[in-house]
Amino acid sequence: MTAEEYAVDVPASRPAETSVPLHPLLAERWSPRALDPNATLCDRQFTALFEAARWAPSWGNTQPARYLAGRRGEATFDRIHGTLSRGNKGWTSNASALAIGVALVINEDGEPMPYGEYGLALATENLVLQAVAEGLHAHQMAGFDRDAARAEFGIPAEYEPIVAVAVGRLGTLDGMPERLREKELRPRTRKPLSEMVFTETWGEPLF
Repeated sequence: MTAEEYAVDVPASRPAETSVPLHPLLAERWSPRALDPNATLCDRQFTALFEAARWAPSWGNTQPARYLAGRRGEATFDRIHGTLSRGNKGWTSNASALAIGVALVINEDGEPMPYGEYGLALATENLVLQAVAEGLHAHQMAGFDRDAARAEFGIPAEYEPIVAVAVGRLGTLDGMPERLREKELRPRTRKPLSEMVFTETWGEPLF
């Protein structure tokens, strides 16, 4: 297949196939790697991502989520990019913004923070859904060097870097390695509800 054919084969929309209708913000959320290298985020869009994260629920309103973030062309973007795994470095250079999500895991009393990582996860999902609302896509990544991020940005010991996030607009598959092209076009799948939600006893499907 030629590059031109790949370029037009990237679906502009890949709504989830659901058992009942979902809100478009949920149905349209997916995690592409083919991002537009020319797309940028205006100040309002960039701020809105983290404003959405700020208003996520957290245990006891402890608000454990923190972020390091930068837009393409900024030094912070390049520094975050440098902490990513080799597999993620190739495609994330086209992202409009990069962020690292950090969780407070030790409280001011020196004790483990309850649900710190869970709070970061809730905040980051808010960020991701705000990206969808802005006509953007966000791709969350475990593939980054936590120790390198800690050293690069001076992250205190009571905080733990957990996730990296790339945000941008959908691009094309032109120039992407074959293995990534296949991932971009692979059908979206999830386990059925019958394997997720039980009733009466464990393993007895509710739906």
